[in-house]
Amino acid sequence: MQQPIYVIGHKNPDTDSICGAIALAKLKQAQGINAIPARIGHLNPETEYILNKVGVTPPIHISTAKSTLSEIEIDEAYTVGTHDTLRTGWDVLIENNAKTLYIIDENDEYKGLVTLGDISKIQMQDLNITRELLKETPIENFQKALKGKILLEGNKPLNGEVRIADKKLMDRDLKGAIMVLNDHEDSMIKSMAKGCAMILIAENFVPNDYIIEMARQMGVTLINTPYNIMKIIQMVYRAIPVSLIMTPAKNMIQFNKNEYLEDVEREMLKTRHSSYPVVQQGKLIGSVARYHLLKSSRKQFILVDHNEKKQTINDIEHGEIIEIVDHHRIGDIETDRPIVFRNMIVGSSNTIIAMMYDEYRIKMSEKVAKLVTYAMISDTMNFNSPTCTPIDRMLAKRIAEEYDLDLDAMAKDLFENTATIKGKEFESILNNDTKEYILNGYHVCVSQVFIFDFSVVDEIKDDFIEFMKEQNKSRHMDLFLMVFTNVEGKGSRFLYTGKLSGLLAPAIDEFERQGFVSRKKQIVPGLSKELI
Repeated sequence: MQQPIYVIGHKNPDTDSICGAIALAKLKQAQGINAIPARIGHLNPETEYILNKVGVTPPIHISTAKSTLSEIEIDEAYTVGTHDTLRTGWDVLIENNAKTLYIIDENDEYKGLVTLGDISKIQMQDLNITRELLKETPIENFQKALKGKILLEGNKPLNGEVRIADKKLMDRDLKGAIMVLNDHEDSMIKSMAKGCAMILIAENFVPNDYIIEMARQMGVTLINTPYNIMKIIQMVYRAIPVSLIMTPAKNMIQFNKNEYLEDVEREMLKTRHSSYPVVQQGKLIGSVARYHLLKSSRKQFILVDHNEKKQTINDIEHGEIIEIVDHHRIGDIETDRPIVFRNMIVGSSNTIIAMMYDEYRIKMSEKVAKLVTYAMISDTMNFNSPTCTPIDRMLAKRIAEEYDLDLDAMAKDLFENTATIKGKEFESILNNDTKEYILNGYHVCVSQVFIFDFSVVDEIKDDFIEFMKEQNKSRHMDLFLMVFTNVEGKGSRFLYTGKLSGLLAPAIDEFERQGFVSRKKQIVPGLSKELI
C-alpha cells in the first residue's frame, strides 16, 4: 500500500495556506503523483467562506507526522470459529501460507489465536493433555476432522483415550474410550461391552443392524470414515476445537488501527510472537508482524506557506519533507537529503504555485484558479500590502483575464462577508492566525486578524488584554501581540502583554502611527530591530 504525499500548510492555517495546499496537490495529481491536500488546524471563517463559495471540499485534517497501522500494509487476519476443528484451522493456515490463525465467535468478535506451531504440538504433547482436550470435543468435530459420517450419535461421555483392538482388549478398562476399529464387528461388540463411548470405523465400513442397535441401547457413537486406521489415529487429534488450545484475547497483545508504529514496535519487543491482531471495536481488521513495520516508509510531506519547525505538523522528525513552496523567510526546517525548495519574494505562496502551473504547462481548473486568486487577494490585502509585488499583480491580472474573474468584486465580496470580529469568542480571535518567533533569544507571539472597522477594537480593548494576560500564563511569551489590521491595508491597531510590554510600547505605538500592516515585512522585523 503506497502512502500518499501530504501537501500541508502551517498550523493555524490561513487562506493562503489552505488554498495553496489544495492547488499544489491538484498540480501534483495532474503530474501523476499521489498527492492529497491536508491541514493541521481548523479553517478560519474567511477560508471556510471561500471553499463554500468555490465548491471545494476542505483538506483532510491530520495532527502528526507519525504513521499509524491504518496507513501501512498489514496482512489479512485469517479466521475460524470457536467450534471449528484443528484440522479446519490447519487447512486455512496451509492454504494461505500463514502462521497465525485468529478465533472469532458467532458475532465475529475476536476471542483468541492459535499458531501453526500450536496445532503441530498437539500430537507431540503428553497424552494426559490431549486426553483432556478430546474429552471436551463435540461429536460433530470428529465427523468433520475425519471427513466421515455419523451413523449413530450416542450420549455416553468421552474419557479422551484413543484405543485400537489388540490381544488385551478384554482386559482393558475402556469406559468412555474412543475406539479406532476396522471391519471386525467382533471387536466392536467387545469394545461396547467394555464401556467405550465412541467407535471410529475405518474405510467407510457400515456395521450390521445388530451392532447399531446395541450401540443405540448403550449410548455409543458410531462414525465411519474413508480413512484407514493409521490415518484415523493421525487425524483424530485434529478434531479438537481450536478454542481449547487458543491463547485467549485477554492474554494476548493486540493493537488498534490508530496506534502509532513506534508504540506498536515498543510493545512487540516485549514478546516473541510472529503476528499480532489488529482490532477495532472488538472486530478483527488485520494481522501485523514485525516485518510490516520494517518495510513501512515514513509519511512524505510537501510544505506550503511555511518552512519553520514550530509552524509545521507535530513530530515532523518522524516524517519526510520532500518539497517546500513558501514566500517567507527561511527558517529552521532540516532535511536529510536535497529537496525542491521554492522560496520567492512575493506576496502569496499561491503566486508561486500559479507560476509552477505555467512552468509545467498544466492548465488550472476553474475552481483552482478561483482558489489561487482568492488566496492572493487575502494574503496581499487586495494587492495593497507592502508584501505585494509586481509579480503578484501581473499574475493575478492574467488569471482574471483568462478565467473571466473580477478581482475587485471578489475582494469586496470576500471582505464584506468575513472581515469582522463582532460576536466572536476572544479565543477564536486570538488564535485565528498565530505565529511564534524567537527574536534575539526572546519568545514572541504575533496574532493577526483582519477587520473593516477599528471601532470594535476600542469596545473590547480592556477585556481582551485581560484575556491575553490569562492566556499567557500558560504560554509564557515574553511578548504576546495581537494585531487588528484593516482588511484593505489601512493600518493596524495593537494590543499586547508580556514582560517586554513596557520596553516595546514606544516601538509598537510607532508601528501604529506608521500604519504597519504586514507581520512578515514590517511588524516582526521591527520588533527584532528593537530587541537587538
